[in-house]
Amino acid sequence: MEQTVNRIRLKTQLLIAGGGVAGVAAALAAARNGAKVVLCQDRPVLGGNASSEIRMHVSGSSPRGSELRTEGRETGILEEIMLECAVRNPQRSPAMLDLILYDKCRAEPNLTLMLNTTVTGVRMSGNRIVAAYASRESTEERFGIEADWFADCTGDGRLGYEAGALFTTGREAAGEYGETAAQTERDDYRLGSSLLFMARDMGRPMPFVAPSWARTFSEEDLKFRSHSSWEYGYWWIEFGGMLDTIKDNETIRDELLGIMLGVWDHIKNSGHHPGSANWALDWFGFLPGKRESRRFVGKHVLTQTDLEEAVDFQDVIAYGGWSMDTHPPSGIEAVDAKPCNQPYTPYMYGIPLRSLVSANIANLMFAGRNMSATHIAFSSTRVMATCSVMGEGLGTFAATAIELGKTLEEAWRDERVVREAQQRLLRQGAYLPGRLLTDRNLADEAKISASSEQELGAVAQVVDRHSRAVSGPRGVRSELTAPGTHRWMSEPADKEPWLELCWEQPVSLRRITLVLDTGLHRYLSLTQQDAFHARMVWGPQPETLKEFRLLAETIGQFREVVHIRDNYRRQLEIGTQLDEVSRLRLAVIATNGLDHARLVEIRCE
Repeated sequence: MEQTVNRIRLKTQLLIAGGGVAGVAAALAAARNGAKVVLCQDRPVLGGNASSEIRMHVSGSSPRGSELRTEGRETGILEEIMLECAVRNPQRSPAMLDLILYDKCRAEPNLTLMLNTTVTGVRMSGNRIVAAYASRESTEERFGIEADWFADCTGDGRLGYEAGALFTTGREAAGEYGETAAQTERDDYRLGSSLLFMARDMGRPMPFVAPSWARTFSEEDLKFRSHSSWEYGYWWIEFGGMLDTIKDNETIRDELLGIMLGVWDHIKNSGHHPGSANWALDWFGFLPGKRESRRFVGKHVLTQTDLEEAVDFQDVIAYGGWSMDTHPPSGIEAVDAKPCNQPYTPYMYGIPLRSLVSANIANLMFAGRNMSATHIAFSSTRVMATCSVMGEGLGTFAATAIELGKTLEEAWRDERVVREAQQRLLRQGAYLPGRLLTDRNLADEAKISASSEQELGAVAQVVDRHSRAVSGPRGVRSELTAPGTHRWMSEPADKEPWLELCWEQPVSLRRITLVLDTGLHRYLSLTQQDAFHARMVWGPQPETLKEFRLLAETIGQFREVVHIRDNYRRQLEIGTQLDEVSRLRLAVIATNGLDHARLVEIRCE
């Protein structure tokens, strides 16, 4: 006889299911904007595919990079996390990223983090979710979590599935959305899953004996799949795209283990790679890194055309820039096919809020790989950095609407709420194509001067409201940006660079925001792949100001507002209580390596 379930009742404003990078960013953004948030993660660590359990690096728009012309890297919460990881984790430990994500969540008083907690069901009232049911086996507890807003960032879409949210799987036919890259006929196939590994040179011969169930591969089998470096596994160890990546996940894991160990057996024992003699496996995953399962149907389904034309959505809430990266559904078994097809879109593209709002569940949103998109559009939006900025957009929008007393049904249609959420995102360091801050900036009302300036780094650019350069190759559409580097750059010969604001009429200052250059044209992500890591600067970014002073002149006297040392952050918010300020000076003492000072933006309130 089934026993009555005793559930611990919790109540919050926003429940987020799923603690990958999308869910973490959503939870942090919502909590920092004043909403009460519960974040349920079904694993013992945060980060999803980026966690120490799977160890995939976070990819996004960075490959579009062109210095001072096309800065694609995602900013906001993800940049904050990655900069901190680069500084705090010189050893490139996967567990340190787990810790940083955990630490960020624990630091927010509005955020209740529930690890090892799986959403298993819901209680509905009509088309609204009233509560989510969750289970935590580690403490033998069951929960009923009531909320006004719900967000599914689980990847597999477990919360939305339980609520009856409309979703799709597989690949659409070309005629459904007019997509030239789609199949002629719809099918149930999808991108497969992968298991990664780490290996190291032990300095002496290291034998490897494969288990009896490991697969066997020849050089011919792997002719399109490079395996000449061995420190980090291969994303193309892929399987399961022709199965159900949810219901068949255990079978897929077992097969992937056999494939991965078979590839390693080929490297070690086939005789084709004698240089691997001293190499040994150090770690390998047992949790498949999943690419694709359910995709929800939202108020708007993002398509190939939306990406290629970079549609200027009025409700843009995030952006993307990864290639439309499709793989053969049979994965590694497609021996005569290249493991991926990766055409880049002409521009970085916007993602509308409507693609994060359920078409049929009144109070459900979603972010991450389960967003509302066709298979072709999803092949670009699925990567983790894009998922993260979606999450930050979702969390910021939800908190904005909650603060304004709006339901989701009201808020996504309300242009005022959407605009306010967009402005908050920009203020907290995120980027939205074609959107600029519109609030008053006292710095813009001052006369601006500097000790020196380069031709491409005129000091006036620090108040032009553009926070990055994206007018170069594969940037955004020309009408959504303006040419220029959008930052002050002092002359390299200037050994004591400074920038100064001077007001004709003294002003009162309550907050000063500095946006610094962190090399957004480059990759920055924790990775165990040496070739990928070599494309980064791991540590403080050289363009960033390391040490500087802010000085304010009040009633004829200069006083120090703040002296910042050992800085590596991109955006600094400096609270102050200053009246009768006639001048404000930024005196640069040192950068993190560049031969001149840079400042992207200064805002005074």
